[in-house]
Amino acid sequence: MKQVHDENGNQTIISEFLLLGMPIQPELTTPFYALFLTMYLTTVLGNMLIILLIYVDSRLHTPMYLFLSNLSFSDMCFSSVTVPKLLVNMQSSKPIISYTNCLTQLYFFLLFADVESFLLVAMAYDRYVAICYPLHYTVMMSPKLCGSLLALSWALTFSISLLHTLLVSQVVFCDSNIIPHFFCDMSALLKLACSDIHINELMIFIFGGLVLVVPFLLIIASYSRILFSILKVPSVRGIRKTFSTCSSHLSVVSLFYGTIIGLYLCPSANNSTVKETVMSIMYTVVTPMLNPFIYSLRNQDMKGAFKKLLEGRKFPFFLKL
Repeated sequence: MKQVHDENGNQTIISEFLLLGMPIQPELTTPFYALFLTMYLTTVLGNMLIILLIYVDSRLHTPMYLFLSNLSFSDMCFSSVTVPKLLVNMQSSKPIISYTNCLTQLYFFLLFADVESFLLVAMAYDRYVAICYPLHYTVMMSPKLCGSLLALSWALTFSISLLHTLLVSQVVFCDSNIIPHFFCDMSALLKLACSDIHINELMIFIFGGLVLVVPFLLIIASYSRILFSILKVPSVRGIRKTFSTCSSHLSVVSLFYGTIIGLYLCPSANNSTVKETVMSIMYTVVTPMLNPFIYSLRNQDMKGAFKKLLEGRKFPFFLKL
């Protein structure tokens, strides 16, 4: 709970926030509720299936799919941070969230959003090594290096998310506790602040560059090198095969960074609450749901693993039921 002072000097306590949620008409609440519930269940089941396929199929025990399983886990958790609360509030006459739960939601939102950015870099580097240095792939992408990349990704995001959350917990809020969003977005919270937030803004600028700009530039650099390597391939078939291994990852990168950069790094003066909410829905709900489809529909290994799963080769006990 945060203690603040109103204009008369009386002490008040903000123990909860009011989430305005989605800017939709009341008569459309039920259809949108069904839509978001379906999308959330698809996200959870789709990403769980990806993790299961990678776990049970030994052919998928490679660095690429190790990173993909972590990405699927992150996507599933990322969506679970915001969507269940959104669904609850859509059915509530008073869509509130306690101060403690708001900070908790903020922490895990930052954690899973940031780790996804680092995982996308690791996957881009994996594709770069596989295509540009195929003969040295097993040496360069050793289990030790893969484990170190994953540990570093999670450790960095844990620390950065904790720092941001602790700084927000020190902010003094004004009388208003209304958040014009469907979750506790950090920028929306800081707009309610009465105290000095220069430190918060400085940390957002510094770590925003570390978490978003630097990974994005590294991904661009990796795929630029990959593009040059593809152009050196003499056959059209070779070019198609090489491109097919990267198309899924490029699609996910475009979806994730496209909405993030458009919303946070390239804001326009006429950005409305509706526009910000819609773009937030894109990367918190839509992107995590689409990732399993992108990887399963464009990846022959995943299709093969799924076919084996359906045929019961990996689970012979299915046939006995």
